[in-house]
Amino acid sequence: MHCTFCDLIHGAAEVSICHEDSDAIAFMDIQPVNNGHVLVVPREHYESVLDVPQELGLHLFRITMRLTAAIRRVTGCEDFNIVVNSGAAAGQDEPHYHVHIIPRREGDGFDIPLPFNGSEMPDRTVLDAYAARIISALRDPMRVEASEGEADNDGDRHSERVVTVPLFNESSSKKPSQAPQPPAERRVGRWRVREGAHGELLYEPLPDTGA
Repeated sequence: MHCTFCDLIHGAAEVSICHEDSDAIAFMDIQPVNNGHVLVVPREHYESVLDVPQELGLHLFRITMRLTAAIRRVTGCEDFNIVVNSGAAAGQDEPHYHVHIIPRREGDGFDIPLPFNGSEMPDRTVLDAYAARIISALRDPMRVEASEGEADNDGDRHSERVVTVPLFNESSSKKPSQAPQPPAERRVGRWRVREGAHGELLYEPLPDTGA
């Protein structure tokens, strides 16, 4: 796929540069939201945020922070959006990773509507489950945490905790083509929640102690 930003970096077209070093370049957006709109771009081609090496990502953000302070002095803007669109579904229009620094003014007509009004607030247990899975994904999946949890039948150890959680019958969830259904019944009790070998959450009911 042709990359316009690679052309700019290699001098194939005009570009207004405001920072450059051996790893990165920053230049003025040719279709700015407001004056002072800058793009921070790695010199080497990386398509998405998932492709950028960690050290280079940190370097790009340090440049972004320095430029934001300079843009504030030049434009007088105190407010900014720092935006990364990674992937077509997220609105990325060039196949080369880049960071937008967008100075903002009251009533400029640009908006990134967060919180998202099209979203319903999930149950806290759903948020907790995703948080636990993300924590697990940050760990090395091949490493056994010998200091946590209890050994299973295979001798492996997995972290576990006991929590009180509401459970829902997912089979009764409303589908778009169906008429609205009454809320699923909540069942509250004590459950042992432990992390499986691949980061999945395993729920086991505990006997009711009457406490």
